[in-house]
Amino acid sequence: MLQKIFLYIDPGTGSLIFQIIIASVIGGIVTIKMFWQKIKYFFTSIFKK
Repeated sequence: MLQKIFLYIDPGTGSLIFQIIIASVIGGIVTIKMFWQKIKYFFTSIFKK
């Protein structure tokens, strides 16, 4: 037997998803800024060989 499933997305869900995306982007930027010297040294050491 098949049952019908009704899906309801709360209006706040879009806002939550948007906040998660923005927080991830900002977190990634902050992480890159914190480790920029190490990242730069890593890539320069790879391409100098």
